[in-house]
Amino acid sequence: MASLHFCSECNNLLYPRADPDRRILVYACRICNYDEVGDNQCVYRNDLVTVTKEQAGVTIDLGSDPTLPHSNMVCPKCGNDDCVFYQDQSKRKETRMILFYVCCKCGYNFQDPTLKEYTGPQGGGG
Repeated sequence: MASLHFCSECNNLLYPRADPDRRILVYACRICNYDEVGDNQCVYRNDLVTVTKEQAGVTIDLGSDPTLPHSNMVCPKCGNDDCVFYQDQSKRKETRMILFYVCCKCGYNFQDPTLKEYTGPQGGGG
Protein backbone atom coordinates (compact mmCIF):
# COMPACT_ATOMS: atom_id res chain seq x y z
CA MET A 1 0.00 0.00 0.00
CA ALA A 2 1.31 3.43 -0.94
CA SER A 3 1.82 5.82 1.96
CA LEU A 4 3.11 9.34 2.48
CA HIS A 5 6.73 9.91 3.47
CA PHE A 6 8.10 13.05 5.09
CA CYS A 7 11.58 14.55 5.18
CA SER A 8 13.41 14.06 8.46
CA GLU A 9 15.34 17.30 7.86
CA CYS A 10 12.62 19.83 6.99
CA ASN A 11 9.33 17.87 7.41
CA ASN A 12 8.23 18.44 3.80
CA LEU A 13 6.65 15.73 1.69
CA LEU A 14 9.00 13.25 0.01
CA TYR A 15 8.27 12.40 -3.60
CA PRO A 16 9.11 9.11 -5.32
CA ARG A 17 11.99 9.37 -7.78
CA ALA A 18 14.19 6.92 -9.63
CA ASP A 19 17.88 7.18 -8.82
CA PRO A 20 19.58 6.17 -12.09
CA ASP A 21 23.06 5.91 -10.54
CA ARG A 22 22.05 3.43 -7.84
CA ARG A 23 19.16 2.01 -9.97
CA ILE A 24 16.71 2.13 -7.06
CA LEU A 25 13.57 3.94 -6.03
CA VAL A 26 14.12 6.77 -3.56
CA TYR A 27 11.81 9.19 -1.83
CA ALA A 28 13.39 12.63 -2.22
CA CYS A 29 12.69 16.03 -0.72
CA ARG A 30 12.18 18.87 -3.21
CA ILE A 31 13.34 21.51 -0.71
CA CYS A 32 16.57 20.08 0.70
CA ASN A 33 18.83 17.30 -0.61
CA TYR A 34 17.48 14.58 1.70
CA ASP A 35 16.42 11.24 0.22
CA GLU A 36 15.74 7.78 1.56
CA VAL A 37 15.59 4.39 -0.10
CA GLY A 38 12.04 3.34 -0.88
CA ASP A 39 11.32 0.02 0.79
CA ASN A 40 7.87 -0.18 -0.78
CA GLN A 41 7.84 -0.25 -4.59
CA CYS A 42 4.21 0.89 -4.79
CA VAL A 43 4.09 4.63 -5.51
CA TYR A 44 0.60 4.83 -7.00
CA ARG A 45 -2.53 2.80 -6.49
CA ASN A 46 -5.64 2.95 -8.67
CA ASP A 47 -8.61 1.24 -7.05
CA LEU A 48 -11.28 0.37 -9.56
CA VAL A 49 -14.78 0.72 -8.22
CA THR A 50 -16.76 -2.44 -8.67
CA VAL A 51 -20.21 -2.12 -10.14
CA THR A 52 -22.73 -2.70 -7.44
CA LYS A 53 -26.37 -3.47 -7.77
CA GLU A 54 -28.88 -0.70 -7.18
CA GLN A 55 -30.06 -0.67 -3.59
CA ALA A 56 -33.26 0.60 -2.14
CA GLY A 57 -31.68 2.51 0.74
CA VAL A 58 -33.66 3.61 3.79
CA THR A 59 -37.37 3.05 3.21
CA ILE A 60 -38.82 3.75 6.66
CA ASP A 61 -42.15 5.63 6.44
CA LEU A 62 -41.99 6.09 2.67
CA GLY A 63 -45.51 4.72 2.34
CA SER A 64 -46.87 7.73 4.20
CA ASP A 65 -44.78 10.32 2.29
CA PRO A 66 -47.29 12.58 0.49
CA THR A 67 -44.70 13.76 -2.07
CA LEU A 68 -44.10 10.32 -3.61
CA PRO A 69 -46.22 9.11 -6.53
CA HIS A 70 -48.52 6.12 -6.03
CA SER A 71 -48.83 3.06 -8.23
CA ASN A 72 -51.22 0.14 -8.39
CA MET A 73 -48.33 -2.37 -8.34
CA VAL A 74 -49.29 -5.45 -6.31
CA CYS A 75 -47.10 -6.09 -3.26
CA PRO A 76 -45.56 -9.59 -3.46
CA LYS A 77 -45.67 -9.93 0.34
CA CYS A 78 -49.22 -8.90 1.34
CA GLY A 79 -51.07 -8.50 -1.98
CA ASN A 80 -51.97 -4.83 -1.40
CA ASP A 81 -52.20 -2.81 -4.62
CA ASP A 82 -51.26 0.63 -3.23
CA CYS A 83 -47.50 1.32 -3.44
CA VAL A 84 -45.30 4.39 -3.71
CA PHE A 85 -42.30 4.34 -6.03
CA TYR A 86 -39.00 6.17 -6.43
CA GLN A 87 -35.71 5.88 -8.34
CA ASP A 88 -32.25 4.80 -7.20
CA GLN A 89 -30.58 7.79 -5.50
CA SER A 90 -26.93 6.71 -5.74
CA LYS A 91 -24.38 9.13 -7.18
CA ARG A 92 -22.69 6.68 -9.54
CA LYS A 93 -21.87 7.63 -13.09
CA GLU A 94 -23.79 4.76 -14.67
CA THR A 95 -27.10 3.86 -13.09
CA ARG A 96 -30.14 2.29 -14.59
CA MET A 97 -33.54 3.85 -14.17
CA ILE A 98 -34.73 1.22 -11.70
CA LEU A 99 -37.94 1.97 -9.85
CA PHE A 100 -38.22 0.80 -6.26
CA TYR A 101 -41.67 0.21 -4.82
CA VAL A 102 -42.71 0.39 -1.16
CA CYS A 103 -46.02 -1.08 -0.08
CA CYS A 104 -48.20 1.45 1.76
CA LYS A 105 -49.76 -1.28 3.90
CA CYS A 106 -46.84 -3.45 5.09
CA GLY A 107 -43.82 -1.31 4.09
CA TYR A 108 -42.25 -4.11 2.01
CA ASN A 109 -39.60 -2.89 -0.43
CA PHE A 110 -39.38 -4.47 -3.92
CA GLN A 111 -38.59 -3.89 -7.58
CA ASP A 112 -40.84 -4.56 -10.55
CA PRO A 113 -40.86 -8.37 -10.78
CA THR A 114 -41.34 -8.25 -14.56
CA LEU A 115 -37.87 -6.69 -15.09
CA LYS A 116 -34.99 -8.95 -16.10
CA GLU A 117 -31.95 -9.15 -13.81
CA TYR A 118 -29.17 -6.79 -14.97
CA THR A 119 -25.79 -8.50 -15.44
CA GLY A 120 -23.61 -5.51 -16.32
CA PRO A 121 -22.59 -3.51 -19.39
CA GLN A 122 -21.32 -6.56 -21.33
CA GLY A 123 -24.10 -9.00 -20.51
CA GLY A 124 -27.75 -9.14 -21.32
CA GLY A 125 -30.67 -7.91 -19.28
CA GLY A 126 -31.69 -4.41 -18.77
